[in-house]
Amino acid sequence: MNEVRNRPHTTLPPQDLEAMLDVSRFLDQLEGPAALVGPDGQTVNLPEEAFSVLADVVRAMRQGKAITLAPVDQLLTTQEAADFLGISRPTLVKKLEDGSIEFERTTGGRHRRVRLVDVLQYRDGQRAERRKALRELVSEAQRSGGYDAGTDDVDAEDIALALKDARKEAAKKARRG
Repeated sequence: MNEVRNRPHTTLPPQDLEAMLDVSRFLDQLEGPAALVGPDGQTVNLPEEAFSVLADVVRAMRQGKAITLAPVDQLLTTQEAADFLGISRPTLVKKLEDGSIEFERTTGGRHRRVRLVDVLQYRDGQRAERRKALRELVSEAQRSGGYDAGTDDVDAEDIALALKDARKEAAKKARRG
């Protein structure tokens, strides 16, 4: 139990979700620092970061979801990185080769490995770009009179066309660098 696993490890939720619900309720009502109590009664304070991870794990398992934990310095195969990002492996390889995501080659130089932290950084950057593009799209639509957050008479076709234009513009910007 003292070693950090080198590979991601997935744990399935318990069959009896009622026990997880009890733990979840307990964690939700805690105020102040938490502590762990060992079988011998020894108590140790739980750092806020560890408590936050524990609470996230319990919430997900309460919903019947499996949990995967991996160290941040974890090296992923291209397939694992692609799966994490929800893209195909060939698309990921293109992003590696164009420098969008850093990678390293294995000994012998045949296989690529991607650090989890680089995949997370790429994902977060993509999310930020999408949010920015959406804000620009809404702003442009408001300026042109095609969008008013307070009305229900917005034409879905106009929104679809505006979204299509925004995607084209984002793709042009991405190609320019």
